[in-house]
Amino acid sequence: MTLTAREVAEITRLLEESIFDELHLEIDGLKLHLRRGSPAPPQMVDDSAAAGVSAQVTPIVPDDAGPAEKPIVREGDLQDVPAPMLGTFYRAPKPGEPPFVEVGAPVEADTIIGIIEVMKLMNTVRAGVRGIVAEIPARDGALVEYGETLLRVRRASEP
Repeated sequence: MTLTAREVAEITRLLEESIFDELHLEIDGLKLHLRRGSPAPPQMVDDSAAAGVSAQVTPIVPDDAGPAEKPIVREGDLQDVPAPMLGTFYRAPKPGEPPFVEVGAPVEADTIIGIIEVMKLMNTVRAGVRGIVAEIPARDGALVEYGETLLRVRRASEP
């Protein structure tokens, strides 16, 4: 079974209007997990890319993929920012606009570093770490897999 983008959007809207914070849906082998109110997950965005929507789509992970959250890989003072889901990664809010971040740019945990498109739904990706962007291995417009490194951040020393 598959869900269309319209069906996922309707399910998300219903979650937003409900008193619930989380939804787990499993139908004929298809698993959908929606959550709102969790720290620094991907957020669905509208055309303005600035207005946050309270419901977030979290990765759909096969049973054999291990834990729902992959650990962030740390290498010396570099920290990988992994893709939270499978989809097409975009570095800019719209074609022709400047990227959200470049190498050398400072980021905070809530800084938007890109967008992952899944079933025509745009999901913002946040850095999740404070520091300076050291490397951006993910190409703009490329398909990324869950857990694939989008960028590497040189962690800032704690104040």
